[in-house]
Amino acid sequence: MTAAAARQIEPTFDRLAFGRSVLRTEAAALAGVAESLGESFGAAVDLLFRCKGRVAVTGVGKSADVGQKLVGTLNSTGTRAYLLDATKAVHGDLGMVHPDDVAILFSHSGESEELVRLLGPLKHLAAKTLAITGRAKGTVGQAADVCLCYGPVTEACPNALAPSTSTTVMLALGDALALTVSRLRQFSAADFAKFHPSGSLGKQLATVSQLMRTGPDVRVASDEELVRNVFSRRRGAARRTGAVMLVDESGRLTGFFTDSDLARLFETRNDSAFDRPVSEVMTRDPLTVPPSARLRDAVALLRGKRISELPVVDDAGKPVGLLDITDVIGTPEAGRPTLRLFESSAARSTLD
Repeated sequence: MTAAAARQIEPTFDRLAFGRSVLRTEAAALAGVAESLGESFGAAVDLLFRCKGRVAVTGVGKSADVGQKLVGTLNSTGTRAYLLDATKAVHGDLGMVHPDDVAILFSHSGESEELVRLLGPLKHLAAKTLAITGRAKGTVGQAADVCLCYGPVTEACPNALAPSTSTTVMLALGDALALTVSRLRQFSAADFAKFHPSGSLGKQLATVSQLMRTGPDVRVASDEELVRNVFSRRRGAARRTGAVMLVDESGRLTGFFTDSDLARLFETRNDSAFDRPVSEVMTRDPLTVPPSARLRDAVALLRGKRISELPVVDDAGKPVGLLDITDVIGTPEAGRPTLRLFESSAARSTLD
């Protein structure tokens, strides 16, 4: 901003009040649209739910940006979609449209020239068209098979020109459509996790099996072995672990013995315990998780019980791995989730 422009700002301009007014204007518009939502919404949902192909989303300017976001939401919640650039479409990109596809056209005015030019071709190339617009009687709205009209809205822009309230409404309607269709598909958290293997979401949705230690990285011993022998014979773990999972003759987990338990024997000068079966000093029936448990839920258990290791057992109660706190709080650079990522969700979660 130039010095001349800066001097033109009203000295009494209340930035906070204006910011709040923008939010309130858009919130009021959303509330109004929610109340006026009618049968056309149900028709739009059915159109997307019954789509045998993919959903082609198109728009111009800021509406195209909204369309890009809707494409992402649809893809991540079980409905395959792609962005159709309105300008490139009439220069060959219409070739990506399949006869089983449904086309969504975003246009606040309903008269966007680029979209009007697409109406004819899309009628022949796509199965159905859905218009999301502010004017039901606009060219786009009238030509579409289903028109989802949100009606007139007041832009939050001081000049009532820059797309603001209208794009917020479009964005929210897109979310409402995508999530309603997702609910009809009975799209689960497990399904969602398949499409989000990376990022903080992926880490929160990961399962214990993806991070647990296995094979030579865990210690397993018979609960009949002497304490001294357990530790003298089990030093070959590739990664250091201070916990030993104890099993019976059938291989089922019967107890857990950690370095804290070992330290306690030294502190109490219980030297004779080192030459007795570990079953006498182990923790019986320890907390466990299945390998299919969500990592965030296992972290909640670690945090809630203030423990460092968690045995992972199969349906038969046999140990298949170990979840160690040091792996959970690994560095982001190494691809390990941090406890911070789970703080809010872990407090609310329970084991599957």
